[in-house]
Amino acid sequence: MSVLSFFNDVFDQTATEASRLAHHNNRHMSSSKEIQTAVRLLLDGKLSKHAVSEGKKAVFNYTSPL
Repeated sequence: MSVLSFFNDVFDQTATEASRLAHHNNRHMSSSKEIQTAVRLLLDGKLSKHAVSEGKKAVFNYTSPL
């Protein structure tokens, strides 16, 4: 249960930080730029680079046609 709690906490912190960044930039919704910046702020060096890279790949695979 602790691993699930960890992932929920990280997701919640990322969403909160992305929301703050969007508000700071006078936007109503968080874009991928705010989410990537939030991940880079919350996670350490290599881990944040890996997370952003995997996130980009996942979005590309999701939006690309079959």
